Amino acid sequence: MTSQRDSLVELAGSVQTRLMELLDGMDYCLDWRADSESWSVRQVIYHLLDTPPGGIQGIVKGLVDGTLTEYELWADRDNITPQRMEHDLEQLRSDINGLFADLNETLAGASDQDLLEKAVTVHIKSRNEDATRNGKELLERQFTGHWEDHLNQLQEVREALGF
Repeated sequence: MTSQRDSLVELAGSVQTRLMELLDGMDYCLDWRADSESWSVRQVIYHLLDTPPGGIQGIVKGLVDGTLTEYELWADRDNITPQRMEHDLEQLRSDINGLFADLNETLAGASDQDLLEKAVTVHIKSRNEDATRNGKELLERQFTGHWEDHLNQLQEVREALGF
């Protein structure tokens, strides 16, 4: 029988694999946008890596080790900085791999009980609401909801560029 932790590690791995595949060949068009309302690949990546602030890996780590009981979440921020505008595809890949390495390290030390029973309060500022989520809910919502939506967005960019 697969544990909750193992299922979440598998889920994260599949998201990481798909994201890396979507980035193949995108080195020359990281900042291309279909229109003024669309986000570039770079914007999508840094939005994912830093939403919630510091990234999902930091939230899960704080939840598991008991140092985090609440955090603020703002939607629709691209988290672009002048430094990130200088990053090439190799650096984006490195940043992505760093997030997943940290997440996998945290999950390796977590038990199913940690992921199911420990919870944090999320202050969703853009909707002016609060929610309580355990580790499993955080990861499932992040990867099967939020990240999946943005992976589909990256797929649309690829298609628009003729990949």
